[in-house]
Amino acid sequence: MTPPSKHDDDSLLREAARFPHVERGQRVGLFGGSFNPPHEGHLHVSETALIRGALDQVWWMVTPGNPLKDHSELAPLAERIRLCRQVARHPGIKVTAFEARYKVNYTEQALTIVKRYHQDVRFIWLMGADNLAGFHRWQNWRRIAGMMPIMVVDRPGSTLAYRSARAAIALSRYRVDETDSELLADLSPPAWTFIHAPRNVLSSTAIRNSRKNGTAD
Repeated sequence: MTPPSKHDDDSLLREAARFPHVERGQRVGLFGGSFNPPHEGHLHVSETALIRGALDQVWWMVTPGNPLKDHSELAPLAERIRLCRQVARHPGIKVTAFEARYKVNYTEQALTIVKRYHQDVRFIWLMGADNLAGFHRWQNWRRIAGMMPIMVVDRPGSTLAYRSARAAIALSRYRVDETDSELLADLSPPAWTFIHAPRNVLSSTAIRNSRKNGTAD
């Protein structure tokens, strides 16, 4: 197979720099990350959120690079977008890289832009439970919690994060029982819920390590 040309990559980046189409009043989950690489675990979290949150869409926000992570093994943005489109097989999952267009590196900045251009859409922030443990280290994490409701989906080894994570403890009085998760997008932030669901063991780090060790398929 012929590898993508620079022209192909440039065209892909221009297309991905736009926001996905969304209708007024729709409920959208925002799932940010480097997706380096994307995998079935990302798909599992997204499909769980679509069902449990009664969402119309989930946007995979493919970031230029996480400020809290080492970029030495970060694949080019165009490559990650292309792989995301292959993995995100659900019609409700949309892939976007608008953060590169607006030159933002932090979640708070990205959510500010999303809300500015989509004032009639009901958004929730979506994360795996493994990210909840370090949420308090994100820049302006309390402001993020006050910008839109948050759905945390269970991940292997992170089930107790909703009890022990520093951010979870600080926001404990705003926690919504998961039986009411379909109401989350309608609530005023701060509001968050933890979804117990079948857990997918895949992670981007494990996949990269297996490739380096020659054990990947």
